[in-house]
Amino acid sequence: IDLDTARQELEEFIPHVKNISDSSIKKMAGRDLMRFKEFKKQGIAVKFGRFTQKENKQIQKNVEDFLSLTGIDSAEKLLFTSRYPEDKDTIHRLKTEHHFCEKISEGIPRPWRLIYYRARKMFDPNNYKGRYTKEEKEKLKMYQALHGNDWKKISELMSRSNLSVAMKFSEIKSAINYGTWTKEETQKLMNAVKEVMRRKLKTENPSSLSSLEDSNTDPWIDREKLYQQLPWTEIETKVGSRYWRQCKQKWNSILTSKLTKGQQLHRGTSGLQAKINLIKRLYETKAEDASEVNWDELSNAIGDVPRAYVQAKFYRLKVSSVPLWKRKTFSEIIDYLYEKKLPEFEEEL
Repeated sequence: IDLDTARQELEEFIPHVKNISDSSIKKMAGRDLMRFKEFKKQGIAVKFGRFTQKENKQIQKNVEDFLSLTGIDSAEKLLFTSRYPEDKDTIHRLKTEHHFCEKISEGIPRPWRLIYYRARKMFDPNNYKGRYTKEEKEKLKMYQALHGNDWKKISELMSRSNLSVAMKFSEIKSAINYGTWTKEETQKLMNAVKEVMRRKLKTENPSSLSSLEDSNTDPWIDREKLYQQLPWTEIETKVGSRYWRQCKQKWNSILTSKLTKGQQLHRGTSGLQAKINLIKRLYETKAEDASEVNWDELSNAIGDVPRAYVQAKFYRLKVSSVPLWKRKTFSEIIDYLYEKKLPEFEEEL
């Protein structure tokens, strides 16, 4: 299959395919296209976002089955082969002979690359090691001074995952302010987000940039655009006094504040109507897990608000209305709200 045809066929399953490099398209054509077509025949859509508990169990089963099939004695050897140089050639041969790509992604309607990354995260013994000690933080600063941002090298030296060391260094590299955000900091954050969104918009759709340049009003980009994943470590650098997670949380609160436009969504009849609409929409999704819900679509259920606002609304609803909610599955919580609380809210309204 040629590159243009592959890109065209993949577009049916991956809307943002035009932004993917040619080399990645070639790999996806080999690893994913046939799987996606099979899932389509079964009426199953390709998924993105957070992995469900069911998918995590399937990944675990796929890895264990592959280990049994090949005789490789640990998931770490299978997924982090570079840590075992003496076994590397044998493991690569076994992975090729027994079709590792197909086996690891069996039964999961997602791109192979995402499944592989998820498996590595699940089975990396360096991934869940708790808080960093003072000594570890000092070591991390020292290794970064020696090796720069070679997080793979640093992760091996510290026996922590790549992501863990990168994020921790981002957090400790400069004096971080933990107090209330100042006006100057907030403005820096908004300017940084605007800058990266302008660049993103220019890449994806140059013609739409003119309207952005002409307007200084808020919100300055379509609501849907504001939900997209942003490069938070880059934004952190531009803000200077906050680390990336603080920037992300502050931006979400700014979005909620701006996009609700001062609506009192938690009070009176509008608050009740919002609860009723949200419960009905959640029930209609028939989702078994929170990660299966399209929260962006649900935002229309209670007003022009971002997904984080809807998720927070649902959290408050289940905590205040569902007894022993921590012991219930997601679908059991929705059923309880629909069967027990919805009639009460409608009566009250």
